[in-house]
Amino acid sequence: MVNVNRKVNDQFYRYKMPKLEAKVEGKGNGIKTVIANMDAIAKAIYRPPAYPTKFFGCELGAQTQIDNKNDRYIVNGSHTTDKLQEILDGFIEKFVLCAECKNPETTFNVNLKSQKITSTCTACGHNGNIDMRHRLSTFILKNPPTDDSATPQKLKKVRDSQAKAEEKTDGSSFDGWSDDPLPSEKADEEWSEDTSEEAVRQRELELGDGIKGLTVNSDLTKTVEQRANLFYEFVKKKLGDEKLNDMEILGEATRLDIKDKAPLLLTELLFDENILEQITSHRILFLRFLVNNPKAQKQLLSGFELIVQNHKAVLMAKVPSILKKFYDSDYLEEEVILEWGNKPSKKQVMKDLKLKAKPFIDWLREADEESDDDDDEEVDVVYTHRNEDQINKQEAKEKESAEKITNGDDEDLDDDEIDDI
Repeated sequence: MVNVNRKVNDQFYRYKMPKLEAKVEGKGNGIKTVIANMDAIAKAIYRPPAYPTKFFGCELGAQTQIDNKNDRYIVNGSHTTDKLQEILDGFIEKFVLCAECKNPETTFNVNLKSQKITSTCTACGHNGNIDMRHRLSTFILKNPPTDDSATPQKLKKVRDSQAKAEEKTDGSSFDGWSDDPLPSEKADEEWSEDTSEEAVRQRELELGDGIKGLTVNSDLTKTVEQRANLFYEFVKKKLGDEKLNDMEILGEATRLDIKDKAPLLLTELLFDENILEQITSHRILFLRFLVNNPKAQKQLLSGFELIVQNHKAVLMAKVPSILKKFYDSDYLEEEVILEWGNKPSKKQVMKDLKLKAKPFIDWLREADEESDDDDDEEVDVVYTHRNEDQINKQEAKEKESAEKITNGDDEDLDDDEIDDI
């Protein structure tokens, strides 16, 4: 998670959103960039996902594809995650943050009659106009926001009610001393806030995903080891379910900001001596963490080492097969495996493991070298402006002339025909 206003460096800043995740797909003219978590980002900043997606298109001069039904948001062309994150910051600055207090507790009011868009801040009460010169403003006029299930007004209402409850709990509602008896326990129950774990969970469900994204995530103040333990216990508890919810596990790792380290913990929980079969069954879950993420792939290899050590008698002989399965199933990229294979090891058990892995490492390295050799080979290409009919006529003419020479009829050839031959 990152701060909605990334100019604020305070780790306790209450407004958070997921880090933008982008994936480049296709080649040539069909290349495109998919924003994998646009829906989650949009909920965290109270804007329809179509707005920031369209903003990317406006700033990059690229076409966009918006599929709200399947939560798929695409920008044509190849664009890096860092570049898109910078553009998202620009969108938040122009269309989310309050111009007065710089808080993201704002909502749009679209006036079709006057063709204006106003932004109202529930934090400070500021009411200002959105810049209508930007091309996105025209898009917003044609597609006004409709989802008000999680709005800053609802957030403010919840906070106000909590503040009143705290005020009563502190006793600040009593003016001076009084001889009247204190309220009874029954009266306390009428206006006090239920702070039990179940009640808190129920209130979170009622608030919705958008508000939960803006509230303080107290777990982020904990150490990496503590957050890893929280994730480990979370997944361990979910193993009792009939089917693991991939997105739920990914969401928890993202919330705890340990997405890169999660494969190490998942390997320990989901793999054992039957790892060859388990690689296939858990492929989708692992790919959510591993695709285009070398750091996460290195953590997977660390987990793989532990699994082999724990089941050495069964798995040591299968090391090449396991690595090839990882490679064929897109768990690991070639560069990551080669780097791991070249890294020296101090422990004897790791030396034995990499010795077993050497046949596969050598095969991978040789395949890479052959690919490089193929790329270096020069190919002669002949270009011509003539079409196929002209080429066929010329070939027929040359064949006829050659036959005349063979038959001794070369006297009938003119100079141009001889030159052609």
